Amino acid sequence: MQELIQQLINGITWGSIYALIALGYTMVYGVLKLINFAHSDVYMVGAFAGYYSAHWLGIAENPSVPKAILVMLISMIVCSCLGVIIERLAYKPLRKSSRLTALITAIGVSLLLENGGQLVFGADPKFFPQLIEGQEIWSKSGIVISNLQLIALIASLTLMGILQLFVYKTRTGKAMRAVSYNIQVASLMGISTDKIITITFAIGSALAGAAGVLVGLNNPKIDPIMGLLPGLKAFVAAVLGGIGNIPGAMLGGLIIGVAEVMTVGYLSSTFRDAIAFGILIAILIFRPAGILGKSTTEKV
Repeated sequence: MQELIQQLINGITWGSIYALIALGYTMVYGVLKLINFAHSDVYMVGAFAGYYSAHWLGIAENPSVPKAILVMLISMIVCSCLGVIIERLAYKPLRKSSRLTALITAIGVSLLLENGGQLVFGADPKFFPQLIEGQEIWSKSGIVISNLQLIALIASLTLMGILQLFVYKTRTGKAMRAVSYNIQVASLMGISTDKIITITFAIGSALAGAAGVLVGLNNPKIDPIMGLLPGLKAFVAAVLGGIGNIPGAMLGGLIIGVAEVMTVGYLSSTFRDAIAFGILIAILIFRPAGILGKSTTEKV
């Protein structure tokens, strides 16, 4: 029983990080109906932004929670700017093109960031600085909870809660939901759809940057292709919860995280990455709209 609880704690921690990345996928899809495969590499850039900012500011030599928050904010700002640049240069010119064209462009941007990352950051792995000294805050009956796990969970839930409040309680959030429902009608109602799309990319990319720092704290080894598998798993999480549905992305991320950790703990680490894609196949067969998604029909 203790082992099960420990695995659940580990799974929820990683699942909350997957959920942060999945939110970027689901927000962009909700507004543009575009799967932004470059999003996983924005997450990678976020980890490296945290790595370099921590060294440049000397935070790596004197770690503390406030300084870790500063590094996370810097990473979020960098990734937010990167997301806006990607949207303006790569996706905006293709706004009226077919979805296939935009999808191929997204894959191309992803490859550009991965290979550009190897050129700029170097292909060799780097070790994320210890911004917060790791220690156990709970150890009883074989169940161990570290401060890094708790920080990752609290930070993820806080950011997701802020996003939820922003989307449902602010004027801009209301405009986002209107654009998501029907971009043409929203434009006719006086909503600046270009502005809303840019804000959507900025927020989604900022969340990916925060996820990059949180992963760096819990798994210090980072490299230019670190976003490949986590990004795909986060995409699976978004589909599982219901692509375009913000609460669904949160739920899907937690489910994928728990399923992955349980697979490693009770079956084999060999199937760690396969379980997410097994879940994707199952959800596409039995409930294509996702757990919280709604089935829709398209006129042809």
